[in-house]
Amino acid sequence: MKVYWADTANQHRAEIIDYIAADNPRAALKMDRIFTEAADKLADFPMLGRKGDLPGTREILPHESYRLIYEIDGDCVRIVALVHTARRWPPVRR
Repeated sequence: MKVYWADTANQHRAEIIDYIAADNPRAALKMDRIFTEAADKLADFPMLGRKGDLPGTREILPHESYRLIYEIDGDCVRIVALVHTARRWPPVRR
């Protein structure tokens, strides 16, 4: 399967990496590698994650502090969000 990151998920990822890099650039590179490896696994094992809190999504924890939310659409896995586990997910709509 092909795996791609939605724009929102890419933005989340960049914000996380930038935040970590401000204190520890090596840790930021390591975390980015962890995210990449987790996403790459989904190409071969798209059902790896548990059912997500939003209908039609699945979730994996590439790291104990982060949740990667994705959808399976035909032969593609689309990563829709990457959020810290301390954050409310899904976000509350007002």
